[in-house]
Amino acid sequence: MGSNQHFFNLSPAGRLMPKEEMLEIGRSKKQLVIGIPKETVYQENRISLVPEGVSLLVQNGHRVVYEAGAGVAAHFSDIEYSEAGADTVYDPAEVFKADILLKVSPPSLTEIDYLGSRQTLISSLQISTLKDEYFRKLLSRKMTCIAFEYIKDKTKSFPLIRAMSEIAGNTTVLIAAEYLSHPEYGKGRMLGGFSGISPSEVVILGAGTVAEFAARAAIGMGATVKVFDNNIYKLRRLQNNLNQRIFTSILHPKVLLKSLRTADVVVGAIHAPEGRTPCFVTEEMVREMRPGSVIIDVSIDQGGCFETSRVSTHANPVYKKHDITHYCVPNIASRIPNTASYALSNFFTPILISMGEEGGIENYLKVDYGLRHGVYLFNGILTSKSIGENFKLPFQDIELLMAAF
Repeated sequence: MGSNQHFFNLSPAGRLMPKEEMLEIGRSKKQLVIGIPKETVYQENRISLVPEGVSLLVQNGHRVVYEAGAGVAAHFSDIEYSEAGADTVYDPAEVFKADILLKVSPPSLTEIDYLGSRQTLISSLQISTLKDEYFRKLLSRKMTCIAFEYIKDKTKSFPLIRAMSEIAGNTTVLIAAEYLSHPEYGKGRMLGGFSGISPSEVVILGAGTVAEFAARAAIGMGATVKVFDNNIYKLRRLQNNLNQRIFTSILHPKVLLKSLRTADVVVGAIHAPEGRTPCFVTEEMVREMRPGSVIIDVSIDQGGCFETSRVSTHANPVYKKHDITHYCVPNIASRIPNTASYALSNFFTPILISMGEEGGIENYLKVDYGLRHGVYLFNGILTSKSIGENFKLPFQDIELLMAAF
């Protein structure tokens, strides 16, 4: 009890207060039951909790229900989860009975049928892939839903988006190196620099997190890097973060085309706040590139920023167009699911432990603004303005709901 409370107790007002009002209310710790279902979306290989995270949660008195095979694609065996203390089940309906469900992809319409009232779902949302029918069905379950993409941290940034973007940026350059040296899809050229040989040229469209970490990886391998973006602030910030005065330019067609003609690798890393990514590289510009060069279109999640881009898969990731190799796989982080799963687990494990200490999800949302910002359904009430306006559904402000709760 602080000095202010001691002063209040000694004051006339404090002496007149009923004794019950002066008692501190202790928080009661709650055991959480956390379900980890197997991902059903095509080529989603990540899992939200790794065995080490499960072990920490179990040690803190929580129960983890794990669907057999859920971690296999991320190279975690069922035995590892069992040894960490998880209860392994073989029926997805059993996992979906948990108080808190932790997924990577949003639940399918079939999986929503398993859900019930007063449960909590934490997953990605991917709003651009969903329809109003989906949200109406989810609303009928009277539960609380939290989206990865909307969760904020203490700096008001989006930590999970940043983590996946960092992974995607690093991985992009490794993919480019693989295909640049490929006997069929490349030109047998090593990405980077070598004594006596001109360094590889990497052109990056965009100056966000993906671009920053792609540039770091490329520079570390000895390549020459050029970054294009129409946001001068982002370009300046990128140079400061890299601590190098690399080549930067606005997206001027003539300047960009000049760089494309000599580039070995071109990375599309432009993120559109809403809707489709603008197409900055036309098919004619792609024709001007050197044969055997590599395009990695990270922006393909939003339609892509190359006119020649079309969605490919992890099973068949590349194709050639005008003798230029194109890699246009959405969700690049799923290519390295083990690392990406650790990033997700390291974020969620301490949150779940704190949630238990606070006495459950409702109490925790009151004290954690960042997680509260990720809520788009609260006990069956839509709290996302963007979802409400896009799908013409009634919504309420989460802050008002929490104040009344």
